[in-house]
Amino acid sequence: MKMSPSMDLAAMARPPLYSRRAWVALALVALILALPPLLNLAFPPGSPLHISSYVVALLGKFMCYALAALALDLVWGYAGILSLGHGLFFALGGYAHGMYLMRAIGHDGVYKSDLPDFMVFLNWKSYPWYWSFTEHFWYAALLVVLVPGVLAFVFGYFAFRSRIKGVYFSIITQALTFAAMLLFFRNDTGFGGNNGFTDFKRILGFDITSAGTRAALYWITLAFLGGCLVLARSVTQSKLGRVLTAVRDSESRLRFIGYEPLGFKLFVWTLSAVMCGIAGALYVPQVGIINPGEMSTENSIEMVIWVATGGRGTLIGPILGAGVVNGLKTWFTSVFPEFWLYALGLIFVLVTLFLPQGIVGLVRQLAAARADRRARAQGTPPSMGADPDGERRVTE
Repeated sequence: MKMSPSMDLAAMARPPLYSRRAWVALALVALILALPPLLNLAFPPGSPLHISSYVVALLGKFMCYALAALALDLVWGYAGILSLGHGLFFALGGYAHGMYLMRAIGHDGVYKSDLPDFMVFLNWKSYPWYWSFTEHFWYAALLVVLVPGVLAFVFGYFAFRSRIKGVYFSIITQALTFAAMLLFFRNDTGFGGNNGFTDFKRILGFDITSAGTRAALYWITLAFLGGCLVLARSVTQSKLGRVLTAVRDSESRLRFIGYEPLGFKLFVWTLSAVMCGIAGALYVPQVGIINPGEMSTENSIEMVIWVATGGRGTLIGPILGAGVVNGLKTWFTSVFPEFWLYALGLIFVLVTLFLPQGIVGLVRQLAAARADRRARAQGTPPSMGADPDGERRVTE
């Protein structure tokens, strides 16, 4: 049956999220990533197939970082908005969930009080008003979404309405994050000061340190990472995604043809902040602590390096970059801890000079070169740099 021109245009307007081959590859990767907690539960510690609880927690932490990198790629890779403040949204989501986890300790703290130990130590007599209802998980989950989302919306509205962009926007987001970190370091804010929240006991009534609970948290994190990847892909493949790409490439030209970028930028900025907050909320119960150090500007800059290393504007790349860089960090800090920051800076310089499109860009170039060699051997025209998955390349 021959398709009409209108049907052809509709198909072009709504491209598939991924090719069938890509869906199969993603399913296989998800299946492999789901195995570590299962191997941890199914086999005893002496078995060669056993994976330690430390490795399970470490991989879970990496997936939280990957989700944060994915969120940053939405605004930087597709809308051209370089944020140096996503560590703030990550930490706010962690604190929102941490408030519930602290309330869930109950009387099992050191002082056996209704209040968290840090409040008893600082001579607090009752919870401050903003701790109200945080003993309920549903309310904490709502805060995980609303607190980063509302802050991002308000900040983004005034920044984008004032047409602040480029390096000026990056500096403002960095200043916002630093100011929030100084605020949370204060003991009178009710967030534990420099020690933050720690010593969690349970979540939804389950022992937070048990292998079963950690496995559940791991799988939930994997599910959120996969779901957010599909969501981000659907956004970038839609008409909205095309407008965001136009914002990145030439915002003034977009205004000239009649589009107002404010709403588009505000939407993707707020969505990115919410995703980052969810990553922080999933991070806290698996790592066991949240403190103002997570808001440091260094953490936000590290997120940028994850995205650049993997390949910005690719979605898959930042996930890969977060895993690679943090894997190197885990090894490097255990062998040469004092030299890690130098190594991180070197990674960023090398990626900028030799891998401007990141690891995913390198893989695509190698695949395209291989396809061209095969085409020449068969006497057919070269592919002109087409991606192996049939997708349009995202350029700088």
